Amino acid sequence: MKLSRELKTGIIALIIIIVFVWGYNFMKNQSFYDKSNTYFIEYKNVEGLTTASPVTINGLNVGSIKKIDFHPRKQDVMVVNIQMPNDLTFSENSTAEIYSPGFIGGKSLKINLAYDNAPLIRDKDTIKSHAESSFMGMINDQLGPLQSKVESFVISTDSVMNNLNKVLDQDNQKNLKLSLQGLTETLANFNNASRKLDKLLENNDEKIDSVLNHVNISMGNLAVITDSLRQANLGAAVMDMKASLESVSVLLKGMERGEGNLGKLLNEDGLYDNLERATKELEELLRDFKLHPKRYVNVSVFGKKEKPYVENPTE
Repeated sequence: MKLSRELKTGIIALIIIIVFVWGYNFMKNQSFYDKSNTYFIEYKNVEGLTTASPVTINGLNVGSIKKIDFHPRKQDVMVVNIQMPNDLTFSENSTAEIYSPGFIGGKSLKINLAYDNAPLIRDKDTIKSHAESSFMGMINDQLGPLQSKVESFVISTDSVMNNLNKVLDQDNQKNLKLSLQGLTETLANFNNASRKLDKLLENNDEKIDSVLNHVNISMGNLAVITDSLRQANLGAAVMDMKASLESVSVLLKGMERGEGNLGKLLNEDGLYDNLERATKELEELLRDFKLHPKRYVNVSVFGKKEKPYVENPTE
């Protein structure tokens, strides 16, 4: 039987289509005849889970994530679509948990099997989600911020080193070397001075001891004087002095107000004028007594008649 050209072309096209479909499913890790079940899992936060993340049971890769999308009716709920072989059956009380398989790497999805007599989960059913993070997940959550800080520190350090390289050009390097050389010389001079001071102290130990002994004696004497002053009851003496000063102050205030003889003498002008007049008269009397003593002392053996007193006689 001879096949026509059109029939041959059709057969070849059919074979090409079959090979293409098979290759496409092979590249997607699917068999030509789909023998997998689809399950759904709902999460508030997928924690970085992607379609490339594996689905495992006890560490064994048993499926893949096909799609992650928002829930069509529930707000802030993500729906994860996974595919697993249809010959893999487990209880509907099993849970799906997002975890970190290692310190470095993304998130994965594992199925925690429930070994009970509950009904088996079926195709297109929703698996219960588990919100607790594993120990590795908690460590990664703590290392995430630390990693960002380390990266920021490395970038800042690199920027500082670049700026330092720009600042430390050839001229600045020469200046820095000269400064370090000067600092070395200064330290050497300081070392020499320290040695000389040590030698000076070593040669004058006796003199220094003598000075310290005199200082100790002086401090002892000062302590004795201080103790004597403390025992002398300076407080009572100060109080007595204060009382005396207050009395003097009261006396002076009374004198200012004209109280007492001294107050009257200081404040009454008449008394002062009388005293001044009496002083002048006494002075004139003494002067007249010196000039004419016979007026005041008259000794007469034969009873000479006494002369009367004449004020300011003319000679």
